[in-house]
Amino acid sequence: MLLQGFSSLVSLIFLGLLILSVYALVNAALQREDAYRAADKQTKPFWLVILGVTVAVQLLIPWLLLVLAGAIATIVYLVDVRPALQSVSGRGRGGWSSSDGPYGPYNGGR
Repeated sequence: MLLQGFSSLVSLIFLGLLILSVYALVNAALQREDAYRAADKQTKPFWLVILGVTVAVQLLIPWLLLVLAGAIATIVYLVDVRPALQSVSGRGRGGWSSSDGPYGPYNGGR
């Protein structure tokens, strides 16, 4: 009974990682090619291949080591590449201006 509960927990974790990887793949596909170069990151085809292989491995060969390697690639994309692409595309920081300080916009002492 304990092994059955552990098996269902692992299945839920694998499902969560698959959903996260599919989200990262779709997000990478929707970004512009020049944004990758402007953010000084790997190219769009590179990330599409890495994330596509991750999704395929998680669907077809759900071995723990391969799933963990794919999860690391997905997390690197979501934590490092995606924010850099958003800042280059002008969608980062929720509309903050570059002159905003901790207490509001800087108005030059006026």
